[in-house]
Amino acid sequence: MEIALDLSNHGAKTSIVVRSPMHIISREMAYMGLILFNYLPHALVESMLVMLSKLTYGDLRKYGVGRPQEGPFTMKEKYGKYPVVDVGTHKKIKSGEIQVLPAVTSIRGNDVQFEDGKSHPFDVLVFATGFKRSTNKWLKGDDYLLNDDGIPKPSFPNHWKGKNGLYCVGLTRMGFYGISADVQNIADDIKSLL
Repeated sequence: MEIALDLSNHGAKTSIVVRSPMHIISREMAYMGLILFNYLPHALVESMLVMLSKLTYGDLRKYGVGRPQEGPFTMKEKYGKYPVVDVGTHKKIKSGEIQVLPAVTSIRGNDVQFEDGKSHPFDVLVFATGFKRSTNKWLKGDDYLLNDDGIPKPSFPNHWKGKNGLYCVGLTRMGFYGISADVQNIADDIKSLL
């Protein structure tokens, strides 16, 4: 969501793929929830957050974003799926500046086919696949880069570089430090090619 917002804010015609329902909350809602957990039952706090989210963001289903049946903290605990902390993307989705698309079924060159049967051309694709690694299931033809768990096959510190200009970021489970190192390595590699 943040990548799409940054791209849109800098003039790119941007779309995002939303494959499953998600909760959208503000930073203030998240902070309030964490404080209230010290004083109120979990279920009550979660219900309050969902209600606040509905009041703040409304029903986003008509824009392609559904809300899960389970609450945001339950989703985090059960599935490791965090709520989206909104920093402005929802407004761009509602205005149409960021288009929400369903799951990708195939990619052929610049043409991307979606679950709804439609296809659209794209100049650039950025894969920010969330917390459930599924890249290895749809990234065909590069048996070199990812194993069956979606983790890089090449060992650290060269885990970020695939073949034919394919790179991966943040798959080493080293948090922001690892992401920062990956990004710097990739930038240096691209620079060496120019």
